[in-house]
Amino acid sequence: MTASPAAPLITRAQEVAPEIVDDIVRLVHHETGSYDLAALAGGLDLLRELAVHRLGRPDREHRHPGGAYGDTLTLTYTGTAAGHVALVGHYDTVWPTGTLAGWEAPEPGADGREKLSGPGIFDMKAGLIQGIWALKLARESGAPTPTVTFLFNGDEEIGSLSSRPVIEEVARTVDATLVLEPSAEGAVKTGRKGSGIFQITAVGVEAHAGLAPQDGASAITALAEFVIAAAAVAAPERGTTVNTGLIQGGSATNVVAGRATATVDIRISSPDEQARVDAEFDAIRVSDPRVRIEIDHAWNRPPMTLGTASAPLLALAREAARELGLGALRDAAVGGASDANFVAALGLPVLCGMGAVGHGAHAQGEFIHPDTVPTQTALVAGLLGRLAEPLGGAAS
Repeated sequence: MTASPAAPLITRAQEVAPEIVDDIVRLVHHETGSYDLAALAGGLDLLRELAVHRLGRPDREHRHPGGAYGDTLTLTYTGTAAGHVALVGHYDTVWPTGTLAGWEAPEPGADGREKLSGPGIFDMKAGLIQGIWALKLARESGAPTPTVTFLFNGDEEIGSLSSRPVIEEVARTVDATLVLEPSAEGAVKTGRKGSGIFQITAVGVEAHAGLAPQDGASAITALAEFVIAAAAVAAPERGTTVNTGLIQGGSATNVVAGRATATVDIRISSPDEQARVDAEFDAIRVSDPRVRIEIDHAWNRPPMTLGTASAPLLALAREAARELGLGALRDAAVGGASDANFVAALGLPVLCGMGAVGHGAHAQGEFIHPDTVPTQTALVAGLLGRLAEPLGGAAS
């Protein structure tokens, strides 16, 4: 196990903090909504440019086409020691193109602490830039460094539908994966809920709404009934939530709707709850038997817990935090899912929440605290130093 000198890392991170923040702002100002392929392509080009500017050209790189989704880019920088670490993060955001123009920054808190705000800054563009700078600082420290593979994907917010195979392939080839998602108020994330994205389709019978409404069977009315019943399947006390986030249907105001769809986000904490949700959704009935309900049970991410593979990685992160003078590094379980869920499901070492400190993911006014940028960057750099040798060797 090799540790980077702590004091120089913190000092250097503080010295270059304005440059790190400038890179963050530049990336945030290029909008990258998950459904805007042109914006995503440009955003990934910019992210690569920033990495090359700070780290030089990678020894290996590959751009994996995303098809209907944003591409996934892998950049590998060969280290000076035997370890190999993946730094993973997504560059897509939930915010559609044009959001930045009307963005309202939040007021400083009661303590007067500065907030830096923008669409996607917290989730998770600050983390991406901090990861790039972490490797730069680790290299500059003079300590041995592992080989680092950056993986930047452009479809995480919609389920990592094209990038999941790439993430899993990379995770299998490295000793440890660090996911640069935002922290939980400074805590790393070792537990995450599993997630499902169900598509509900109601197929009814069209008819003229004025001349013969009795001949129709409204898909919209039936879908509304289903959505209300589905909400009752939630069991927060068991860690299960159900949210219908999108609805569309019908063809005209004077036509009884023949078709309607809803997209439902489901979060679970255990496989038992997954089975229960499946059974209870299938058991829902609507009042008009002429309407057919079709359910696509699309479970996206399995639940993530702190397994035996990841526990030594958490221990190393805590050692790095103590050396940096950051005190006891906390860990937390959260309701959101991330690409770390995929890695944990493979039984491989992974830590999530290695990125920004702030608040408001997916909310207007999301922000980071810029005064935490140096410490978060140094923490990742320090952990990279401790992973200069393979994790198995470090833990033995």
